Amino acid sequence: MASQRDVRNRISSVKNIQKITRALEAVAGARLRRAEQRIEALRPYAEAIRRMTRQAARDAGAEASRLPLLSVHEQQTRIGLLLVTGDRGLAGAFNSQVIRAGVTAADELAQEGLQSSWYATGRRGVSSLSFRGLDLDGSYTGFSDRPSYADARTVADDLMTGYVDGHLDRVELIYNSYVSPLTQNVTRETLLPISQATIAGENPDAEGERVPDGPRALVEYEPSPEEILRRLVPDYVEISIYRALVESAAGFYGAQMTAMRNASENAGELITTYTLQMNRARQAEITQEIMEVVAGAEALT
Repeated sequence: MASQRDVRNRISSVKNIQKITRALEAVAGARLRRAEQRIEALRPYAEAIRRMTRQAARDAGAEASRLPLLSVHEQQTRIGLLLVTGDRGLAGAFNSQVIRAGVTAADELAQEGLQSSWYATGRRGVSSLSFRGLDLDGSYTGFSDRPSYADARTVADDLMTGYVDGHLDRVELIYNSYVSPLTQNVTRETLLPISQATIAGENPDAEGERVPDGPRALVEYEPSPEEILRRLVPDYVEISIYRALVESAAGFYGAQMTAMRNASENAGELITTYTLQMNRARQAEITQEIMEVVAGAEALT
């Protein structure tokens, strides 16, 4: 059995760790509230861009398919995979589940005879993919905690350039979508080409509701719908990446807050266990001393 001093040192160490985990939980909770506010402010704008792009694509008709970002490459050989992770850890399986989903996607593409080009945001994703021996065509770090639209534009420019130049035949986005502090769902969606079904409204929107087919308001365009669509499509790609970055940031804080709360609770259980162990050790020492005193007294009689 460990001595009282050893157990007391263990209790002191666990208490110090508990202070750290509680502080991290409080910081993550405060940042999570700000991240949730950013999501609430962003979603209406993202949906407005989506509706405008859908309307312009519908009115542009056959002209829409002539845009490079809307056209589908006839032969597909290389698929770009953009993984959105965090710059830091201590968030449970938040980063690892995105990386696993990306590796699984690459394996599925390999079975179809397709090659994968890797892009990653966040130090955790970049370092993990590099450790696996994978070459990254794009790595973006230092902004996962609070991403800006300029950061999303930088990522989008590289992906759109790769698609237009023919280096990439399709681009898929893998990230943690934010549901609640306890729930982050790994989401995999096609970013490029912007499918005609999504633009036309045949697929569910972000809230899971299908766009009804019925009478629509008459819209007059100045300039032409083709020109407006040409300007909207890059914005659509940028806002899609920016939304993924913001959702991932909120999901990271939620995962970290949950992980640190669980760590604090586990530390409390360890402190209770070690305290009981220390009390038993002290009781055993007292009992041993009493027995020695009694044995000494009997020896004198």
